[in-house]
Amino acid sequence: MTEGTNDIQRLLEIMARLRDPQRGCPWDVEQDFASIAPYTIEEAYEVADAIDRGDMADLKDELGDLLLQVVFHARMAEEQGAFAFADVVAAISDKMVRRHPHVFGDASVADARAQTVAWEAQKRREREQGGETDTSALAGVARGLPEWQRAVKLQKRAARVGFDWPGIDPVLAKLTEEIGEVRAEFDADGRAPVDSAAMNRLEEEVGDLLFVAANVARHAGVDVGNALRRANLKFERRFRAMEAMAVANGTPLENLPLDAQDAYWERAKAGE
Repeated sequence: MTEGTNDIQRLLEIMARLRDPQRGCPWDVEQDFASIAPYTIEEAYEVADAIDRGDMADLKDELGDLLLQVVFHARMAEEQGAFAFADVVAAISDKMVRRHPHVFGDASVADARAQTVAWEAQKRREREQGGETDTSALAGVARGLPEWQRAVKLQKRAARVGFDWPGIDPVLAKLTEEIGEVRAEFDADGRAPVDSAAMNRLEEEVGDLLFVAANVARHAGVDVGNALRRANLKFERRFRAMEAMAVANGTPLENLPLDAQDAYWERAKAGE
């Protein structure tokens, strides 16, 4: 075996030992697919965070954590007699060759956009061959995706059959309209409703607003996840700076009125 194969085999053996009912780790033994799934999602986000920070040492560690999730799921499947890690590797290898006939076969594509179209066509054929009866343009958009990501995928699928805004202006107009509809669900004093029916309406309107906001990002060619992650990091950076300034001046932030907190916010912004 090559060195890389030996490394993978070692990891597989470690996981097998962790899952051993007699000699393994009690926590690892009691896990199942459902209990591990949230960790799998979390590790994928931590990979994205390391990439966003440009931290290659951390990226190496986070990729290892993500790989462990694949090994964990494969081990549980092997214990059930469903499939093993080697089957996972074989399946993705076959899929990559099958979906890249312009690399591994005689087909040709003009550019990355054409390849994306060909990729989706191949995925559709595979679903049909697998007995999929859903012929909608929206078929195959996973319900387990983060909702912001699913929103963009649904919009992209609809756009492929021509159901799309012709440009950014009508999308921005729709965004303004949705803001107005959210505002209308608040009372005259700007308070949120308290009865369940009104709260359901407000939730629906906020959902429409967020869906259109995702559409704005799509039309702008901006990744929604990256944009929101940057906004979160910016908010966190500025808020921590506010806290530090307040403490340095002798009064913790939570003991200050809003106008004083706003002043610190403006100072934090100006200091960037």
